[in-house]
Amino acid sequence: MAIEVTCLCKKSKLEFNKVELNVGACHCNTCRTWGGGPLMAVECGTAAKLSGDFISVYDSSEWAQRGFCGYCGTHLFYRLKLNQMYIVPVGLFDGQNMDFDFDYQIFVDQQPSYYCFSNETTNKTGAEVFAEFA
Repeated sequence: MAIEVTCLCKKSKLEFNKVELNVGACHCNTCRTWGGGPLMAVECGTAAKLSGDFISVYDSSEWAQRGFCGYCGTHLFYRLKLNQMYIVPVGLFDGQNMDFDFDYQIFVDQQPSYYCFSNETTNKTGAEVFAEFA
């Protein structure tokens, strides 16, 4: 069963057949600059149906792209260039009645001292993340 999410203005839509229930937080400088805080997201596989005239994609690094609605500015996805894996902000799934579990954090070495989460999670530094996917 496909799961559809939309931006705030509903002019940009994404549809996924696979949505992982594990929520991760990314504390890297780029994610925090992009969204004003850590990116809380879920993996949604490599197959996505994107629709709407306002989806914009930005090459945010050598290895990834970020998608957003060019009309209302909603962050839609982070996509790895190597395998086209979609990582989607978990907030887009609000109202979908999904049982998410926040269980991992990455780039913990870049996490600023002004916030912390109390959840028991697996924590990886940026170097550990790159080593895992290299």
